[in-house]
Parts: sequence; C-alpha cells; structure tokens
Amino acid sequence: METHPSKTLAEFAATLDAKAIPAAVRRQAEALFVDWFGSALAGKGARPVEAIAAFAREMGPDRGEAEVLISRRTTSPYFASMVNAAASHYAEQDDVHNGSVFHPAAVVFPPALALAQALGRSGEEFLTAAVAGYEVGIRVGEFLGRSHYKIFHTTATAGTLAAAAAAGMLLRLTPERMLDAFGSAGTQAAGLWEFLRDAADSKQLHTAHAASAGLASALLAAKGLTGAKRILEGSQGMGAGLSRDADPLRLTDRLGARWALAETSFKYHASCRHTHPAADALLQVMQAHALRAEDIALVSACVHQAAIDVLGPVVEPQTVHQAKFSMGTVLGLIAVFGRAGLQEFETAWRDPRVVAFRNKVKMELNPEVDAAYPQRWIGKVVVQTVDGRSLSGRVDEPKGDPGNTLTRAEIEEKFRQLAEYGQAAAPAEVDRLLPRLWDIAQAPRLARFWE
Repeated sequence: METHPSKTLAEFAATLDAKAIPAAVRRQAEALFVDWFGSALAGKGARPVEAIAAFAREMGPDRGEAEVLISRRTTSPYFASMVNAAASHYAEQDDVHNGSVFHPAAVVFPPALALAQALGRSGEEFLTAAVAGYEVGIRVGEFLGRSHYKIFHTTATAGTLAAAAAAGMLLRLTPERMLDAFGSAGTQAAGLWEFLRDAADSKQLHTAHAASAGLASALLAAKGLTGAKRILEGSQGMGAGLSRDADPLRLTDRLGARWALAETSFKYHASCRHTHPAADALLQVMQAHALRAEDIALVSACVHQAAIDVLGPVVEPQTVHQAKFSMGTVLGLIAVFGRAGLQEFETAWRDPRVVAFRNKVKMELNPEVDAAYPQRWIGKVVVQTVDGRSLSGRVDEPKGDPGNTLTRAEIEEKFRQLAEYGQAAAPAEVDRLLPRLWDIAQAPRLARFWE
C-alpha cells in the first residue's frame, strides 16, 4: 500500500474533533494561549515589530474584524496575523517544542485568532484549530530533522504548514482542500539562520511570513487554488530540498494518540532556548556553593551541536536581541543577577560585570547532551572557581519543560512582566484580561479583546 503522509496529515487537520482532544491537552492549549498572548504584548514598541506593523498599516485595510494586539487597531486577518506573529517572537519568551526545535505559538495562534475573530468562531473551535496547528507543525519539524535546523529556522519553515492547518480548520476546509493549503504553504516555506551573524531583524519577519503565508494558503485553497499533493515527502518537496535526514515516518507518528502539543515547553529565561539548560545548571551550582560571579574563573557549558550552530556565530553581541543568542551573555546575567529576564537583558547586557563573565564562558560539544537532543535538552556545566575548585552542575529538565513546567501563577506573573515590558496593557487591564483568556474555550464567539 502506497503511503501518502502529506495526505494523512491533511486529513487529520481537517477532521480533528474537539471531543477527541483529551482534557489535559485542552488545558495545556489554554495555558499556551495565555503564554502566547503575553509574548505578543511584549513586542509593542520593538523596532522590527513596529516596522512590520507600519508595513501592514500601509498595505492593509484601516479596519476589519481581526485585532492587532499591540496597537488595538483592526484590519484584515492577513495583516493582523502578520503583526501579531512578529510581535510574539520578539521577547524570546514564546513557547518551544523540544523534539522539533520549533516555536509553535508564534505561528499558530496569530492566524487562528485572526480568522476566529473574522469568522465569528467559538472559543472551542479556535482552540481545536490551534491544536491542529501544533500537531502538524511539530511533526513537520521532526520530519525535517537536525540537518534542516543547522541552516533553516524551523519555526519559519514548518511554521507555514502549522499556520495553514490552524487556518484551514477554521475555514472548515475539506481534507482535499487542506492538502492544497499544505502544498501552497510548503512551497513558500523559508527562513535562514544567517541573520544572526549580522544582528539582523529577520527572526520577526520569519514568524510574520510563516503565519500570514499559511493563512493565505488556506484562504486560497478555499477559493480553489491547488497545491502540490506531496509537498512534504515528494521527490522535489520540502524534505528533499531542505533536509538531508528527513524521516517521513515522523509526519504521522501516532496521530490522534500522541498529543505533541502536551510536550511543548514554556520559556522561563528571556533568551534563545539553547541557552536555558546551561543557565539552569549554572544557577544550580552557584546556589549550591554560594558562589558570586567574581568567584568563578571559567564556565564550560556542555552542549549539543545545534547550540553551537545557532549560538556560535554570536561572539560579541551588538543588540539586545542578538545578546539573547550569546551563551556568555546569558550565563553572565545569571551569574551577576540570578536571572536572565526581560529587564536584565534590557538594562544590563552590556554591564561590565556581564561582559567580563561572558569572556569566561566557552561551549563544548558533549556526547551525552548531543545524543539526547532534541528529545531531551540536558543542561551540564563545569565551573572552575578562582580558588581552584572544579564544580559540576546538571539539569535534566530545564525550567518550563513538561516535567518541570510553569504553574498557573508563574504563567500569570510572566504575562504581567511581558505586558509591562511592552507597555501594551495597564495592570488593571491585565487583571480584567487574564480570566477571559483562561476561559477562552467557553467563549461562544471570539470577540475583540480591546474595546
């Protein structure tokens, strides 16, 4: 029997029934939505985000049914999705799925929210579409594999399919039309890591493009535009063109039984996820031995190869955002301030103490850590102290992973910090907003959040 994983995945996305989603998965989807909304608010005022927002204002309609969260204006679903996706990927606090090395929320929730508002869909339909987007995008990321991630930003590439899946479900596409949407989304998939070398603004463009291109692909499919039927596994499809180790079996891995959304991690530190395991391990050592930054002579961060590929080019960061991809800077903030949060990056990434510590940090490829990746992101550090001691730290599940997750209270505190950082909502507004976000599944119709 001929296998056709693109078709199988499209059928799943088009026919997913809310009742088939386990209650725990639905609750996790609600938490991930709240977490994403906070990240979107944090993008307000950021130069690259505002540039994309200005473009959307010039190109899009002045009003519509879909809400741009950072400006509270309305426009078409296409441009609202674009801006909300860019905004939510700026603060480096949006979620991540370890096994696919993919940030689902930034490319799934923007098109889902925009279309749900425009079409008057219920909260339950919105969350079901989001689950479909997560399940599709994560599996596409896993399919593309480690060789893909070395060059391509998976959130930008797999993200187009994730966005198309979520949008297609809200448009109630048939399985055949969903497959067309996948074909159109996949042929537009793009996003290269080279921007990190120049401190360029491409990361926000990646999510903006993936979300809006996926949304457009679903809308075009609804109008009859056809797409490649084997866009993923075909001989000239995404796997063939964008990977050297693509595994088609990952595309349909236990569909309907394994809920990949439930494996998604919240981000605790406001930095690239590749820095988090070492950051947690360093904090463990410093707390266990009552160390100060000046007590440390050298830190060896034991990492997987992808961390070296992504973080290695950033030797002397030139911007706040680039500093979030500097292992030395992140560990320097941890050592000096005990955390690497939004405010620490904003005010102290150039602090002389942080810069001095940055120069004490080196990354070393570790066989155990590399073999476990990407399913597990183990944190290991070896700390050499000024007085000659060698101290080791290890964290098997960084803060925010499913086995070491954030509580509802921690998610709400993070939300408040994100809203304050972007100055996008007053504390009283956040107080009113949070209960509504948590109860999104009960909404009979997804209305505007700002009036």
